[in-house]
Amino acid sequence: MKIHYYLGWFSNYFPESLVRVLQEDITDRQSMVMISSNPSSSEDDGATERSWFDRAGIIFDEYHLVNYCLQKEEAHTFIQNASVIFLLGGDPLKLNSFLMEYELSDLIKQSRAIVVGASAGAINMSNKWSCSEKLGFNVETSSINNGIGLDDFSVLSHFDLENNMELVQNELSRLSEEMNIYVSNKDCAVRVKQGKIDILGDVYLFSQSRIKKLEITI
Repeated sequence: MKIHYYLGWFSNYFPESLVRVLQEDITDRQSMVMISSNPSSSEDDGATERSWFDRAGIIFDEYHLVNYCLQKEEAHTFIQNASVIFLLGGDPLKLNSFLMEYELSDLIKQSRAIVVGASAGAINMSNKWSCSEKLGFNVETSSINNGIGLDDFSVLSHFDLENNMELVQNELSRLSEEMNIYVSNKDCAVRVKQGKIDILGDVYLFSQSRIKKLEITI
């Protein structure tokens, strides 16, 4: 059973409603594998993201950080044996390059583990995602990048939509004609379980150039 969590960023810790569904879903707690979004940095150890799970009482027997300190083969072994795969927040472009260089995307898609992504991690879990300077990326040329493609939609996570509604509509309109886009800010989550999509927090659906706020179901 495929379960995917697309998270924004949490100011403190997971709210109780999210803790409840995570507790229900994560029954195998042997190994959490965290994939760095700044894989060249030894300081990006996922401590903040891990603390969300620690506070929720979801503790694993083993924790593994996947970055350039690991050989590709080691990274593959950890992912293949993971209970939960957690793509960390940070730089979406660096994470995207790392996933391609280490050939991790297909392994993650094939895994039976629960896959969680926060901010940059959630963006790269999606099918495609829009990358432009106006959306906060450090690039000169706008592009549409391929993500892992766990689900057939796009994600813009941890973005201040409420104060940038017109900008988002202009930047994402073309992609919204091709696929649904879920846009969320902090303290938000989109859960996909058995094809059903659940919503926590202020999450908007942008589809066919039309945008609407979704009802909370978690």
